[in-house]
Amino acid sequence: MQEPAIRIIQGTDAPYPAATVSVVIDVIRAFTVAQIAFLRGVREIYLVNTTDEAFAYKKLHPTFLLAGEIAGLPIEGFDLDNSPQRFSAADLKGKTLIQKTSNGVKGTLLALAADTVLVTGFSNARNTALHARALVAGQANATVNIVATHPIDDDDLACAEYIRDLVLNENRVTAGDVGRRILAARSAQKFYGPGKPTALDARDPEHCAREMPCNFVMQVDKSVTPPRVLS
Repeated sequence: MQEPAIRIIQGTDAPYPAATVSVVIDVIRAFTVAQIAFLRGVREIYLVNTTDEAFAYKKLHPTFLLAGEIAGLPIEGFDLDNSPQRFSAADLKGKTLIQKTSNGVKGTLLALAADTVLVTGFSNARNTALHARALVAGQANATVNIVATHPIDDDDLACAEYIRDLVLNENRVTAGDVGRRILAARSAQKFYGPGKPTALDARDPEHCAREMPCNFVMQVDKSVTPPRVLS
C-alpha cells in the first residue's frame, strides 16, 4: 500500500494546506472534553471562534449550551467551561453544545480545506488515527495533516507523533510515551501548585493523559455554518 504523505503542523497562525485528511489535536483540553461530552450523550458540537459568535448562536438556539474557555479559564455567561473532570459529571444527554476554545476550535476552523477533518485529544487518538489510515488506504497521492494546535507545548505534539506512527503502521512513539509527555508539558503543569488559578481542576490532566475506549471518532460536518462536530 502506498503510504500517505504526512505533515505535522504546530500552532494556529494561518489556514492549513489542503489535505485528504486533517486530524486536529487539542489534548489539554478541548477535544478530550468533546469526547467526554459525546460519551455523556451530547448530540453535536458547533464550533465558533469568538464569544460574540457563541452568544449570537445561543440567542438563535436558546436550548444549546455554551462551553469553552479564554486563556484556559471559564467564560462569564457560558454554561460550561473546558474541564474534563466537570464534564464527566454533567448531565448532557441529548444536548447540543456551542464550543469556543483558544487552540482546538481555532485550529479546526483553519483546517476546513481538507476533504475530511477529524478532531481528537490523546484520549481518542488511536481510534482517530486508524480511521484516518482507513480513509487514505489505497489512494494515490493521499495527504494527511496532523495539527498540534498548541503552538509551543509538547502535549499536542506528542499526540501528533503518536498518530503519525499509527497512520504509517509504525511504533516509534508509544501510548505510554505520550501520556508521560502530556503530564510533563507546561500545559499540564499549570494545573498544579499553590499559584494555580482556582478555576483549574487539578484532576483534568489525568483525563487528558489516558486513552478512553469508545466506538466512535469525531468528524467535522463542513456543510453547515458554523461547522459542527459529530460522533
